[in-house]
Amino acid sequence: MKQSLELKLGQRLALTPQLQQAIKLLQLSSMDLRLEMREALEQNPLLEEADDYPAESVDPGVDAKREDVADKPDYTASVYAEEDSEIPEIDPVYLQSRSRPPDNNAFDIDQRNSAPLSLKDHLREQMGLTPFSVTDHEIAAVIIDAINEDGYLSCDLEEIRDSINVEADTDEIEAVLHQVQNYDPIGVGARGLRECLEIQLQQLSTETEGLALAQRIVGDHLECLGTRDLTQLRRRTNSSEYEVRKAVELIQTLNPRPGTSVASSTPDYVIPDILVSQDHNGWRVELNSDALPRIRVNDLYSEMAKDKRATDHQYIQNQLQEARWFLKSLENRNNTLLRVGKEIVKRQKDFLEHGESAMKPLVLNDISEALELHESTISRATTNKYMLTPRGVFKLKYFFPTGLSTRSGDMTSATAIRSRIRTLVNEEPPNKPYSDSRLTQLLNQDGIHIARRTVAKYREAMNIPPSNQRKSM
Repeated sequence: MKQSLELKLGQRLALTPQLQQAIKLLQLSSMDLRLEMREALEQNPLLEEADDYPAESVDPGVDAKREDVADKPDYTASVYAEEDSEIPEIDPVYLQSRSRPPDNNAFDIDQRNSAPLSLKDHLREQMGLTPFSVTDHEIAAVIIDAINEDGYLSCDLEEIRDSINVEADTDEIEAVLHQVQNYDPIGVGARGLRECLEIQLQQLSTETEGLALAQRIVGDHLECLGTRDLTQLRRRTNSSEYEVRKAVELIQTLNPRPGTSVASSTPDYVIPDILVSQDHNGWRVELNSDALPRIRVNDLYSEMAKDKRATDHQYIQNQLQEARWFLKSLENRNNTLLRVGKEIVKRQKDFLEHGESAMKPLVLNDISEALELHESTISRATTNKYMLTPRGVFKLKYFFPTGLSTRSGDMTSATAIRSRIRTLVNEEPPNKPYSDSRLTQLLNQDGIHIARRTVAKYREAMNIPPSNQRKSM
């Protein structure tokens, strides 16, 4: 092999550190960007937090100032991430929780500032008040550790016996388990739905109307109750319609997941990046000025950077350049986010005015072509960003539903179709609910070409049970 020099001409894309920083900041959510700005404040001495802004400084927190700054409401919103959360497994019986909402008027500062009490901690407190022997105390501790968040025992008695360090037979373990099952909430530690409901029914007064029949239904005919087949229940229990109805109403007052009434989860808080409101001029779109801290370049260090005789001139100069790049990246991020938000509101104005039924199909490429930006830029700008509208807080990705063609050749969004399905189900005859095939026919009559399996998929996504379970009880 011999060495040689070769000269080539070519083009390639090089991501400069400044461009990489701009891309990183664009795709960050408000929470993540707040942490990034805090880190920049700690690492760069030329950056400082400020409440007021000189004319030459950059305000990364807002692009369009509000006139009523002094009277601004708190736009921090608490939402549950329904799009990202997994659909919980539906119990075979439709039951209503007995848990009561907290009293918002009662202020307990210790409770507000303390960590939420878990179900196992709640059970351990009751275990400490129970006069157990040393052996039973260890058995109870292992049982409580094996209870999941829903309040059910996640292992069998044999596994519990193998986990304890003392000698105990199955009967002794089961006796301790029965004691734990009577702890608050009633039914915790059950080994299944049937046992959980039976324990709760046993705690009711014997004079409760429908109790005896409710115990028979839970013990022997739980499957019929899960399918809401009252006719079959009447036939199997040899009872009247009134008796079955009262028993079912009693069962519906029970809690199929007793652990959820104690285990408190901290809600997920999001800060909307974009605020949408309506005034006499139409829809107003602006960035949330409270979403991010306001930062600027320190004036004193900025003046020191001009003194070339200073021993640390080069260091200050480098830090000043990085600070300016960071502020410029923040400005570009907010300008892009505001432009994207305005374009989304412009295209989904009908949704804001009329609701889900007026949602139009939209893809990232539509916004990309309108703003003359790359589609990847639009994708980053809409990732983990939220918009506060008069209809609620939505992820920006929510405004990009897929579309289906109609008989007239136009396109309708999947969100509008789901809204139409929900309306048809709400208006259906209670004694003869629409099947998926019938829903498909009704949608076709409206000019929406859709397959039955697609209707079933949308129905399941909205947690609407099939027609045989929707039959009126």
